[in-house]
Amino acid sequence: MNTDWNVSAYETFADLRLRPALDLLARVLSLPEGPIIDLGCGSGAAGPVLRNRFPDAMLIGIDSSPQMLESAAAVGSYDHLQNTDIAIWRPELAPALIFSNAALHWLADHERLVPRLCEDLTPGGVLAVQMPGQLNRPSHQTMIAAAASLRPDLYTGWTPFPGPKSAADYARLLPDTVLDMWETEYSQRLEANAEGAHPVRAFVSSTGARPILSQLDADERAVFCARWDAALAEVYPLEADGGCWFPFRRIFFVAQRPC
Repeated sequence: MNTDWNVSAYETFADLRLRPALDLLARVLSLPEGPIIDLGCGSGAAGPVLRNRFPDAMLIGIDSSPQMLESAAAVGSYDHLQNTDIAIWRPELAPALIFSNAALHWLADHERLVPRLCEDLTPGGVLAVQMPGQLNRPSHQTMIAAAASLRPDLYTGWTPFPGPKSAADYARLLPDTVLDMWETEYSQRLEANAEGAHPVRAFVSSTGARPILSQLDADERAVFCARWDAALAEVYPLEADGGCWFPFRRIFFVAQRPC
């Protein structure tokens, strides 16, 4: 079964997914000379705003998904795109900025990963990271419960991704940086889904639910989606038009390496 990203499904919510990237970029202040890395660039949504903010810098997009990189290339903002696992990526030239919007929560071992990314920066460079903080929220816990009820052999005691650590943990991992950290809960309005899915399922299915959906056949998917929809309706009630309001937590930090 194809486990690559469904770009069109992901981009259905492009505005909601771009807003945290804009909020993250707003806290990136002065930078030294050096390339800009969009780490986990996906379909290239942040490419135009990074290019507009840093018009003279080399802009490089890094992602492991060929389909996402194909869409990123079409955006036309990047000087280079590289297909590689962002967990093991290392720069050829020390970056002025490593910008990672909604990517690092997929990776484990932040104890090594995050300090290493900061060490790869040029002196005075910035590591700017945004990650969803929804793993323990109803959107994802109902998903895990629905999967475990269907396939306890795979999903009991399981999570779809490691998720971010706490703010205090990142402060301990980056003790020698100038560190700015915050959390935001966005009140997202999700419109009715044309295929009848609960709007929250439609939103999460193109991201957090991918590890589950990739291992279910068509019949299992139908049962899983029905159970998940029923649970979501309890915690995210539908409005009269079929849409709903969806609180979504995101975690941010901007760490500047000393000059």
